[in-house]
Amino acid sequence: MTPRKIIIDTDPGQDDAVAILVALASPEEIDILGITCVAGNVPLDLTSRNARIVCELAGKRAVKIFAGCDRPLGRDLVTAEHVHGKTGLDGPDLPEPTMSLAEGHAVDFIIDTLRENAPGTVTLCPLGPLTNIATALQKAPDIADRIAKIVLMGGGYFEGGNITPTAEFNIYVDPQAADIVFKSGAPIVVMPLDVTHKALVTKARNDAFRAIGSPVGIAVAEMTDFFERFDKEKYGSDGAPLHDPCVTAYLINPDLFSGRHINVEIETQSELTMGMTVADWWGVTDRAPNATFMNDLDADGFFALLTERLARL
Repeated sequence: MTPRKIIIDTDPGQDDAVAILVALASPEEIDILGITCVAGNVPLDLTSRNARIVCELAGKRAVKIFAGCDRPLGRDLVTAEHVHGKTGLDGPDLPEPTMSLAEGHAVDFIIDTLRENAPGTVTLCPLGPLTNIATALQKAPDIADRIAKIVLMGGGYFEGGNITPTAEFNIYVDPQAADIVFKSGAPIVVMPLDVTHKALVTKARNDAFRAIGSPVGIAVAEMTDFFERFDKEKYGSDGAPLHDPCVTAYLINPDLFSGRHINVEIETQSELTMGMTVADWWGVTDRAPNATFMNDLDADGFFALLTERLARL
């Protein structure tokens, strides 16, 4: 099997970090061409720092990491330190990165990579706000037809929102960017809150991460220990949702997930519902389907996969 070429677009974030680590541990299935950073969970200087910390933790210093957009297309930046801590990676005590950022802007790297590779061979994997992806599509409309697939974490339908009553954080931060991406015509797979809220890091699952015993396993357990304090209190659940690794797990084993190919539109006008993913799950409109919207996963299989891959690092 030829590994799938991907670009990870991210705003790490503890759950972003786990998604990146699992991808780095899976070279048979995933060929990471580069990591592009965007402002989201924390500002850009911290997301680009955190991406380097994660790669160094995994011993993968050769990965190219690019800084991208530091603000949404048409709004002030909203961040999530209340969830992820002041650094975005609060929890483990990890050293400052020593590897350098790659030269150039993340948006230019995305455009150049899609143009340099054969059409339909590069998958984009956004784990945060869609600013970099939308900016690339605006700057170079020709790349839309070259994208193999966009597999993203964002949105919600049955679960509503997690930053407002109707909006999931990644989409809410830059709804204009999300609107551009969903209207791009590129094949899209969405991992919404409807899936990620079923991927709960229970004590037993976090103990399995810690039992790996490696620096990676221990750091992941400490990340999720910190990360879940907020969501367990908010939702009253047995653990916190592990959102972004759903993207990586889908790339490795899509059979873990189920959903429907439906129409998804992004609300960009109403402040009441700004950033809502309006998912036509029941097919009540005549709008053409534009995304495969997941709504369920095999949680035990998901965590077994994550634990096995993290143990490789």
